[in-house]
Amino acid sequence: MGSIVTTKPDPKDIDVLVVVTEDADLAPLAMHARRLQGHVQSFNRGADVFLADERGNYIGRTCRWKDCRPGVRQSCDARHCGRRPHLHDDLDAMTLSRSVVAAPPVTLWPAVERRGQLPPDLEEVVAAIEHAV
Repeated sequence: MGSIVTTKPDPKDIDVLVVVTEDADLAPLAMHARRLQGHVQSFNRGADVFLADERGNYIGRTCRWKDCRPGVRQSCDARHCGRRPHLHDDLDAMTLSRSVVAAPPVTLWPAVERRGQLPPDLEEVVAAIEHAV
């Protein structure tokens, strides 16, 4: 999602939407999200991993803190900090519409689905994923 799927010559960020089950352990996903964020920061860019439930509701983002539990960070703006480890439910600051959750520009799993033309460099990555499956 975001500027990475546009034809902008210099996208500012990478936005990923992941649909998770209610009982999914978000710790491994949050770890990979932090790694992605750290990597793109070296290029002065940003990254967010947005989360939705299986019913198509936006539920928040992955927590940016390695130690995610109630009371650790006074600056945490999550509605329910630590209730679900590694879920940053800052719904007062950020939400995604049901239409975006239901039909992002490209779906990578369980099957690749494009909903519009992708920039050539991203198309190469998506095609490689499609052929690897």
